[in-house]
Amino acid sequence: MEPPVVPRDRLDGWTLVAETTERPFEAGPVSVTAGTTRYERETPPPRPFFFASRLRISPDAGANPALTRLVESRARDGFRDRLADRDISDLARRDERRLDLDDPDASPATLTVFHGRCVVDGERVPVEALLAVWEAGEYLLAGGAYPTGNGFEATRQDVLALVRGVRPPDAAAAERSE
Repeated sequence: MEPPVVPRDRLDGWTLVAETTERPFEAGPVSVTAGTTRYERETPPPRPFFFASRLRISPDAGANPALTRLVESRARDGFRDRLADRDISDLARRDERRLDLDDPDASPATLTVFHGRCVVDGERVPVEALLAVWEAGEYLLAGGAYPTGNGFEATRQDVLALVRGVRPPDAAAAERSE
């Protein structure tokens, strides 16, 4: 499954490290397939990362408030698991707010901010992680994590700019043809 489109002009300094298709949920006739890209910055650990995912829910029931809440909840749980896989622990949800996106056809995203820590060379390094979930004809997720040491505000702004620019593949293709 094709992942969402990330604006190339915002990826300066980020390297594509993975492109995957997974089925994170399946129960009877209902399934969720996710197409995801992940980028990292070449810095000493812990390396900042950014990801963007597109979800296909089958059978397609269309977006609705109950399904959106379920997708947001499952996305937060899955993101916490991914952060734990990257050895980020002591996670605490610090904030949840609306985030406007560049795509005029997208709903505003629900942005969740987490703080945690990871151990690098025996030292506990504070980390901030962002997860945005929204609907643009299909559900999209994007976010990332980065250490909150010196200069982290620039990385936070880079990740937020990347999140704001993520679009479904069909919308990005239509925009290029205009």
